[in-house]
Amino acid sequence: QVQLVESGGGLVQAGGSLRLSCAASGRTFSGMGWFRQVPGKEREFVAAITRNGGSTSYDDSVKGRFTISRDNAKNTVYLQMSSLKDEDTAVYYCAAAAFLTTSTMSLRGMYNYWGQGTQVTVSS
Repeated sequence: QVQLVESGGGLVQAGGSLRLSCAASGRTFSGMGWFRQVPGKEREFVAAITRNGGSTSYDDSVKGRFTISRDNAKNTVYLQMSSLKDEDTAVYYCAAAAFLTTSTMSLRGMYNYWGQGTQVTVSS
């Protein structure tokens, strides 16, 4: 049974940092990523990474502030978030794909498994 378990969300002041973790179990994945969603809006792409870590992709809104990484030995992906802004407030979801290419990393439909989500709230 595949499970993705996120942790690390919480309340942080604007300009601060948080690190999200997502531990996967049940199988290994070609690619893993992070998406986020606010009420009334669609879930949007944040960042993704291929299994060997050789390719990463970021939404323009987080480039230079967020860093995605993975530890294959632990089957875990991380999202280091810095210089957080009010607009980063959302529920963050970890996602995993059985097959992912550099051209499809931002496509929500490519991800087969999803975590339960973790709330990130940035206060100004």
